[in-house]
Amino acid sequence: QVQLVESGGGLVQAGGSLRLSCAASGRTFSAGAMGWFRQAPGKEREFVAAISRSTSSTYYTDSVKGRFFVSRDNAKNTVYLEMKSLKPEDTAVYYCAAGNVLGYYATPTRYAYWGQGTQVTVSS
Repeated sequence: QVQLVESGGGLVQAGGSLRLSCAASGRTFSAGAMGWFRQAPGKEREFVAAISRSTSSTYYTDSVKGRFFVSRDNAKNTVYLEMKSLKPEDTAVYYCAAGNVLGYYATPTRYAYWGQGTQVTVSS
């Protein structure tokens, strides 16, 4: 079992930055890939970014490429999502997830563990 706790959300003006953190506990943190998803009101949960277990390769949805950056610190059992040049359309609840996704980084059902989410609101 893996427990995930997100933090770092908040209210920011358009063009601003935020860094989300996801602290993992329980089973060995390095056992799986880590992903970030978001869900806006009335919309489905969508993939944002992910980082692989072994090589720390990173993956992003097109709308955040060049603005968001995912990283992980295995020693601290923490994964980060650095968000820059934020836009109002980035407003959502952001969730981190963990699992052995076998390459399917953007597929929510591949992740076995989820955090409770943290709200990010970007004002125009």
